[in-house]
Amino acid sequence: MKDLSDILLHYGEDRQQYFNAVCPPIIQSSNFVFSSIADFRKALESELDQHIYTRGNNPTVQILRKKIAALEGAEDALIFGSGSAAIAAAMIGNLKTGDHVVCVQSPYSWTYNLLTKFLSRFGVSHRFVDGKDMQAIEAAIQENTRILYLESPNTANFDLQDLPACATLANKHGLVTIIDNSYCSPIFQRPIDMGIDLVIHSGTKYLNGHSDVVVGTLAGSRAQIEKIFTSEYMTLGAIISPHDAALVLRGLRTLELRMHRVDKSTKIITDWLSTHPKIERVLYPFHKDFPQVDLARKQMSGCGGLFSILLKAENIEEVETFFGKLNRFTLAVSWGGHESLALPFCAFRKIPGRTDTSVPWNLIRFYIGLEDPDWLLEDLRQALGSFELGS
Repeated sequence: MKDLSDILLHYGEDRQQYFNAVCPPIIQSSNFVFSSIADFRKALESELDQHIYTRGNNPTVQILRKKIAALEGAEDALIFGSGSAAIAAAMIGNLKTGDHVVCVQSPYSWTYNLLTKFLSRFGVSHRFVDGKDMQAIEAAIQENTRILYLESPNTANFDLQDLPACATLANKHGLVTIIDNSYCSPIFQRPIDMGIDLVIHSGTKYLNGHSDVVVGTLAGSRAQIEKIFTSEYMTLGAIISPHDAALVLRGLRTLELRMHRVDKSTKIITDWLSTHPKIERVLYPFHKDFPQVDLARKQMSGCGGLFSILLKAENIEEVETFFGKLNRFTLAVSWGGHESLALPFCAFRKIPGRTDTSVPWNLIRFYIGLEDPDWLLEDLRQALGSFELGS
């Protein structure tokens, strides 16, 4: 692996090409010109490497591609307008009618929709399995299975999969392994080093880190990236703008610092919450009571800021009462930015026209941002202290 500091701060940036500016310029151009037909023909030989039209390759976006590939230890990468676009391109690029996908249980909601509502319309079947059980994964593989789709940890109950074992199993059956690595970021987990083929991130989260860009990334072998680029990427037009790419490049400058900050703060806060009498359980991969803590510590060098609690409450109203007492956590989806968040899953119940979520109603997902952990603990302490069980 290249030096992490070099990747985040310098790699891929040929400053002599742009007036020795320390920050890459935003090449806000849709089109690129050529001095001759011969030059144009040469560029068309590999649009992945040349600048012809920004729907394919743009100079600012290309710098970001190089950094993401280097962070993942991959040969190449693509940058998308969202994480769900990256997931869809990786799946569609490796499937045809009649194929089958084995996917872990409780995946990201748009991954679930892709499999159950979109790909199923085109004759692609799937099976959701308990990713903690290697025997269950192998039993789900069929003759027509083409993809083993992983999230480790996932962002609902934080289940992990044994990545080297999954890679070995997939190689045995000729499957493409794809993982959503958003939970850990490349700072805390590098799946390609463990044999995984394609690595996806919702870069909206940690990679950008400022809650102002929606972006997805896909990293893997040159052959896979080129195949997806020439078909799904170019055909569906799931691009990111040069301006947004520049914002993500800015976010990467502090990625390592931010990841270690939120990781340290979250350990402090989860340790405190796990001893509180009004907390039924803390779900956090590095907590000593987490069922897969040994696997987590084997595969991951850190956890980051996402965890959940199960509140000791008798009904949804009590959860809402507790949540209403919080002053320093913002109610919002997503995570990975500078701000701390809380998402009570009881909010996904009693919505007209929608089926209630199967996630326990007393589960609250927290994300710890860059605030002082003592300041956040003070808020949790007062909210729990004023919350009367059974009231």
